[in-house]
Amino acid sequence: MPQLDAPQQDLPQLNLATLHEAVAAAIPDRECLVWRDRRMTWREVTDRTRRLANVLVAHGLGRRDGTHEPWESPHDHLALYLHNGPEYLEGLVGAHKARVAPFNVNYRYVDDELAQLFGDARPRAILYHARFAGQVERVMKRLDGTPLLLQVADDSGTPLAPGALDYEDALAAASAEPPAGVRPSADDLQILYTGGTTGLPKGVLWRIGDLMHGPLGLRRRDGSQLTDLDEAVARAVRGAHRVLVAPPMMHGGGTWSALGGWCGGACVIFPHRVDGLDADDLMDVAERERATRMPLVGDAFARPIVEALERRPRDLSALRTLLNSAAGIGPGVKRRLQELLPDAHLVDVLGSSESGFSVTAHGADAPKFALQPGAAVLSEDRTRRLAPGEDELGWLAKGGSTIPLGYLNAPEKTAATFLTVDGDRLVVPGDRARLLADGTVEVHGRDATTINTGGEKVFAEEVETVLRGLPGVADALVLGRPSERWGSEIVAVIGPADAPDDAALRDGCAAHLARYKIPKAFVRTGRTLRLPNGKADYATARELSETTIDRPVPAGE
Repeated sequence: MPQLDAPQQDLPQLNLATLHEAVAAAIPDRECLVWRDRRMTWREVTDRTRRLANVLVAHGLGRRDGTHEPWESPHDHLALYLHNGPEYLEGLVGAHKARVAPFNVNYRYVDDELAQLFGDARPRAILYHARFAGQVERVMKRLDGTPLLLQVADDSGTPLAPGALDYEDALAAASAEPPAGVRPSADDLQILYTGGTTGLPKGVLWRIGDLMHGPLGLRRRDGSQLTDLDEAVARAVRGAHRVLVAPPMMHGGGTWSALGGWCGGACVIFPHRVDGLDADDLMDVAERERATRMPLVGDAFARPIVEALERRPRDLSALRTLLNSAAGIGPGVKRRLQELLPDAHLVDVLGSSESGFSVTAHGADAPKFALQPGAAVLSEDRTRRLAPGEDELGWLAKGGSTIPLGYLNAPEKTAATFLTVDGDRLVVPGDRARLLADGTVEVHGRDATTINTGGEKVFAEEVETVLRGLPGVADALVLGRPSERWGSEIVAVIGPADAPDDAALRDGCAAHLARYKIPKAFVRTGRTLRLPNGKADYATARELSETTIDRPVPAGE
């Protein structure tokens, strides 16, 4: 069997570039990536990622020597302004083979948001789909410097932008040999920009070695880190997973699912449609490609999948794992999903861009989360770890050797979020939690979505979970609205537009919530309340809540 050139043996082990090269050398002809009619082997993906790395190196991009602070990056940066597809994964791996730090770009941003992001990240190169060429051209006029532009052709028919290189032409003209003199390291960075739901997007600086041993799951069955290259390659050779990735890779969950699959030798599959969720298409691809693992993002994914399977059952007996993150799935939807996919194990994970996965729950009815290695619940003042059963609402934290360095260009925010407690370095992203007597965790949601109403704290996600479990409610977001009487009053924005009346919703909430937590107003809408990645679109919810007319509050509330 023909072999790829072996990776340089003196390179530091267990960085993404070196591991990808080593796995490709071991299984060059195994399927690595599938999208639509494109089927690429590990050999072909390695060829293309090397070529991209050589394009970046030829234009002077790489890593600079010297020391740097936890909020600084020694790399040049590659912006990935793309829908899901082969080029996104090629960009991630190719950047690491050039020692360039890749970062994600939210393709829903308008010009001002994009300019703010690029002003912070300072990309030296931008890899983008042709449909975004206009935005790139406009925003570049507002920034210092001219980055390398690599335009990926798509079905928009947009011509090549002035000064840009056609991506395929650039790869064809580049060498397929490993970039000369470039030695990737586990210390090389990958930058993950937060979604900006709790403020301006922040660039989280992950060492690629920490990312691999944390969110990407490069661990043994006993939870210990897999640190030997030969052992990691042997595991990949044994692996036979086929990971179907529908969440957009512009957010951490999609990227981590895909790269984690590759670290284990899996084939990564994308659904035909990548600019939004088409549940029938997703299930058709899962059946045809015999997918074994699939990430979900809450009800925004689970409900349409249930409806698609109820319309037409598929043979999904190969599907073994459903990994849900970033948003909750209502209990009824969970149970129905498990009924329709009895061979699949449903795992809920909670984490963040800053911590990876902190707690997990298994099965359709699991009400509590278990702490993952390195996770803890800190006291209200964030000075100590809480013991099981302490009746204090604290903060979910993550420590150990697999947390990021800090936030790019933000020393104050880094100091506020990355703390030292009892000599251990911990990240505290902002999730409130209680550590129960049995050692499980009761998660209350982000502090940023906490509503102070009449002196009582209400966690929006708790109320949302109850509302989404009521008959006739497809989705719900809860937020505070200024009120003379309470300071903030609780408002629920719910879908669909013909959801049950206020009295029925209040009665449904009253069975599960204290009276002060029940929304004072309900706004119905036919609009989606979710972003493309399935996360809550609180901006839309707030816009809708502010357009409603204040109503008198019923007596006794």
